[in-house]
Amino acid sequence: MQEVLLIPRADYLSAGVHIGMRQRTEDMREFIFKIRSDGMAVLDIKKLDERIRIASKFIAPKDNILVVSRRGVGAKAAQKFAELVGGRAITGRFYPGTLTNPAYDRFFQPDVVVVMDPLVDSQAVTEAVDERVPVIALCDTFNETKNLDLVLPTNNKGKRAIALIFWLLTRETMKLKGLIKADEEFTAKIEDFEGVESYEDKAQEERKNERKEKPKRKQSRR
Repeated sequence: MQEVLLIPRADYLSAGVHIGMRQRTEDMREFIFKIRSDGMAVLDIKKLDERIRIASKFIAPKDNILVVSRRGVGAKAAQKFAELVGGRAITGRFYPGTLTNPAYDRFFQPDVVVVMDPLVDSQAVTEAVDERVPVIALCDTFNETKNLDLVLPTNNKGKRAIALIFWLLTRETMKLKGLIKADEEFTAKIEDFEGVESYEDKAQEERKNERKEKPKRKQSRR
């Protein structure tokens, strides 16, 4: 049976969306296609493709869409997506109370929240859960999926991978919203979504790895 994807598999591969990590969580096991001989996990492109379709169908009917990226590498993708589908992007620091405190001048009530990394963007995830707002997240093999409504299993650190995911998500959402009728009408380029990795991105990733690698204390049985 011929494989039908949103774009050729080669385009997914060239963007590196399938590149995982040596570290893996049990939550992400179902999205791993294989483990290479060097221990690096490879994500399942077919499952990613399926979930981009699901995510766009879920987002399209929503009026108040919020995209969050604390990392600079995802900022441009978040902003371009919000611009084209009619949403809001919050990049850089996510201030506490943004979704939960009506007295805050940046308060916003979204219908759905999309985050680049549920660990780095944990404040946004926590507030969305508190307000019972659905959360869609880009997750690598190292993420946990607790409190997430939809996982997009992908490399969520590479600028080209992030750009391709949001380019596709934007195109599919715009078609479902009736903003364009066909792929040929979508004039945005992947480069329009491509951000730049910053020193802060690297520092956050190091802190993330340190937290994950700390051994968990065994709980004593009572």
